[in-house]
Amino acid sequence: MFKLPVLPFVQRYTRSEPSRPQAQPLSPRTAEKTSRLRGATVTDGLCPYCAVGCSQLLYTKAGQLIDIEGDPRSPINEGTLCPKGANALLLAVNPHRMKTVLYRAPYSDRWETKTLDWALDQIAQRVKAARDADFTARDEQGRTLNSVRNMGTLGGASLNVEDNYLIKKLFTGGLGVVSIENQARI
Repeated sequence: MFKLPVLPFVQRYTRSEPSRPQAQPLSPRTAEKTSRLRGATVTDGLCPYCAVGCSQLLYTKAGQLIDIEGDPRSPINEGTLCPKGANALLLAVNPHRMKTVLYRAPYSDRWETKTLDWALDQIAQRVKAARDADFTARDEQGRTLNSVRNMGTLGGASLNVEDNYLIKKLFTGGLGVVSIENQARI
């Protein structure tokens, strides 16, 4: 193995001691303060924004998410996060995040405020009802079909490959939906 020579300009700017003295607390109150992450439970997580899969450390106290940071142990992002990943905390705890939906019942003339849990339950019930109404287990010759033809899904260019893959896997393998399209950019 060989060693590369150290260049003169590198030697000139390499220092073994810090360039400035360590800052001391300015007041007794500052000296008493500790990191807000002290005592928090740390959980490994993944950034939800793109297909890169940057690792995150999720800090919680008393069941509440208090911080998200990049995981320095990750070979993918080495503790760094892009601007979207660095802002992932607001995805979960944003005070302006919608927590309700507006629902107008059939033949109604007014909107009602409902919870997100109610809306997700309604979507799940309606997908299951539509699936059960048209599910075909076998064809006339007795061959296994496990298909549903009364609904479909449309993926789009704004979704990444992994999202479209999971949608296809859920709707085809899990629900038996035949009509699945992942539209490219037009």
